[in-house]
Amino acid sequence: MDVHEKLDELSSLVEEARSMPMSASCIVNRAELLGLLEELRELLPEEFRHAQLLLDDREAVVEEGRREAQKLIAEAEVQRDLLTSETAVLAAAEIRAEEIRLAAVEEAQTMRAEVDDYVDSKLANFEVVLDKTMAAVHRGRDKLRGRTDHDHFAGPHDDDFSHPLDDDRPLG
Repeated sequence: MDVHEKLDELSSLVEEARSMPMSASCIVNRAELLGLLEELRELLPEEFRHAQLLLDDREAVVEEGRREAQKLIAEAEVQRDLLTSETAVLAAAEIRAEEIRLAAVEEAQTMRAEVDDYVDSKLANFEVVLDKTMAAVHRGRDKLRGRTDHDHFAGPHDDDFSHPLDDDRPLG
């Protein structure tokens, strides 16, 4: 039996009690009323204990919910900070990468210009050497032609000998 049933019994006892004439009072069996109140007292502590356990459970659940909410908020703040810092790091990295790319392009252009200048100077030197070599070759050929022309005056016995450089026919 629970507290509510005992309270219903008490209410029924008072409602069914004999009324006093000309009064709101009634006559109730004292022993019966005291017995019901004693039974009610015995039930109350258990009901109160049960109610207290429910309240304690409710408080524990609420406290656990608060702790979980605080934990989730803290994790969310860490994630927010991480994402914010990652975004900032990414932006800084992109800026730095662009700076490096521009510096590399500029350095490549400078190096290309330096290489072009170097190759041009080497080619110019080579051209000078080739011009001198060509001039020497022309002088040598001219000398050979000059001697060959001179050799015709020397006599018929030298006619059998001819040098490949004496005429302008291709060699081979």
